[in-house]
Amino acid sequence: MVLNSIEKLLEKYENGETSLKEEQKLKDYFANNDVAPHLEHYKALFHYFNKTKQEHFTKDVPLKTKTRNLYQWISVAAVVMLMFSIVYQMNQPRTLQDLNEEELLAYNQAMQALDLMSTKFNQGMSNVNTLSIVGDQLDKGAEQVYYINEFSKKTNQFLKTSTN
Repeated sequence: MVLNSIEKLLEKYENGETSLKEEQKLKDYFANNDVAPHLEHYKALFHYFNKTKQEHFTKDVPLKTKTRNLYQWISVAAVVMLMFSIVYQMNQPRTLQDLNEEELLAYNQAMQALDLMSTKFNQGMSNVNTLSIVGDQLDKGAEQVYYINEFSKKTNQFLKTSTN
């Protein structure tokens, strides 16, 4: 009878359906020396669980948190310095006389490019304005055609009714 209940508990244990009390019964059974021969391979398993439960890790694990904090503070300091330099540069007024030759050349090239873009943009806008005027005139013409068409319909209706 005891063997049947142990086998049922083992089946439940393998399916992960046992309670803590049932698992304790299995541990107690396999801790004894009188285990059924066909269940001997489970004895090593439960012996291992009991043995590892009693083990304790006593070695200290050093934590290296100082380096991570150091990197965080270095990144914070870098951001502060970057922001400070940007604000400092923005507060220093520079004129064209303060630029060196390379900066002046880059400035002149940028101004030429922006001037060219402005000219082309203005030409494009004048073309768009012309198209807008043409579109407005076409809308007015279409409206007048509609009025003429309505006038023609009414005239035809009037003439048909007066001849009948």
